[in-house]
Amino acid sequence: MSENKNNTPTINNRKARHDFNIEETFEAGLVLKGTEVKSLRQGKASFTDSFAYLQNGEVWLRELYIKPYEHGSYYNHDPIRPRKLLLNKKEIRALDKATQQQGYTIVPLKLYFKKGNAKVLIGLAKGKKQYDKRDSIKEKDVKRQIERNVKGNYKINM
Repeated sequence: MSENKNNTPTINNRKARHDFNIEETFEAGLVLKGTEVKSLRQGKASFTDSFAYLQNGEVWLRELYIKPYEHGSYYNHDPIRPRKLLLNKKEIRALDKATQQQGYTIVPLKLYFKKGNAKVLIGLAKGKKQYDKRDSIKEKDVKRQIERNVKGNYKINM
C-alpha cells in the first residue's frame, strides 16, 4: 500500500504481476456502499485471490476483501461481496472477446481514488508457467545487482 498526493491509499496487487503476463489494462469505476468507501480510504483492503468476470454484459469483481468499517455498526457491508465494475460498452466487448480465447483472464492490479471516485485498474492477463516465474525473478535480481553496482555500494559476483 502506498499513498498518493491526496493522502488516499493506493492498494496494489503485487502477486498478479508475478503470476500473470499483463497484456492490456483498463481503468474501471467500482460500485461501493458508504462503509466500504470509508474502509478503502483507510487502506483496509486485500486483493488475495480476487478476480473479475463477465456476466450478462456486465463486469463483476469477486473475492476483493474490504474490511468492515470500525464505526459502521449495523450499516456495515459483507467484506467479500461481488462488486460491479463500471466500464463502457466498447471496453466490455473487448474484454469479452479476449476472455473467450483460451488462457486469458481478468485480474485486478490496483485500487485507488481519482477525483474522489474509487477506481480499479484491471488487466487482461495470461497465466505464467513456473519456469516463466523463475525467469522473472532472475531478471529482477540481476537488475537489482546492476543498480547496486552503479550506485557503488556492492560488487557483482557473477
